[in-house]
Amino acid sequence: MKNPIIVLTEQFVRNELAEDATGHDWFHVDRVRRNALHICREEKIGEVFIIEMAALLHDIPDEKLNESIEKGEEKLETFLQTIPLTDNEKKHIKQIIATISYKGGINSELTTIEAKIVQDADRLDAIGAIGIARAFAYGGKKGQPIYNPGIKVRNEMSLEEYRKGKSTSIHHFYEKLLKLKDLLNTESAREMAESRQQMMETFLEQFYQEWDGQE
Repeated sequence: MKNPIIVLTEQFVRNELAEDATGHDWFHVDRVRRNALHICREEKIGEVFIIEMAALLHDIPDEKLNESIEKGEEKLETFLQTIPLTDNEKKHIKQIIATISYKGGINSELTTIEAKIVQDADRLDAIGAIGIARAFAYGGKKGQPIYNPGIKVRNEMSLEEYRKGKSTSIHHFYEKLLKLKDLLNTESAREMAESRQQMMETFLEQFYQEWDGQE
């Protein structure tokens, strides 16, 4: 039987993200949760309940999905107050969520194995076939072009530049997606990433071939 706290959390996240069209919907969250639990089992390490809760809630305070960082954090805090968790559990869940985001490569130090596992699970869903689909869904929502060869790839950028600078969905592969495999924390995640990385590289080869046409 499922933990009733997990059931309540699932319902909350489903309600909050049901209408999302940026690739941060309930199905993304559920995939991240399943990836995280798989990594946890494979690695035989980490507190399962904390990993599952952090995975389920990881996008709730995301500034991309809220009016502001503060509004997002308030939403997460308000929900956590409604369920019977210890102060340490709440603190750990919030710490994981606050530190796992990519943020243009400006990484926070991860202090627990649970944070490393949830970060790996989230990053796995950003690569491969689903990662490709999500990249274009998010780019379209932001109003970015699919590709413009006149725009340069940004190798280093501030969080503000990463969030709001001029880019394209294809550039996003070089600015983030292709980098993620080498940033994974666990051996299990790295193994899962192999075929996904190959999928993205093959896609880009085909994309440029079609872009250049029959010249």
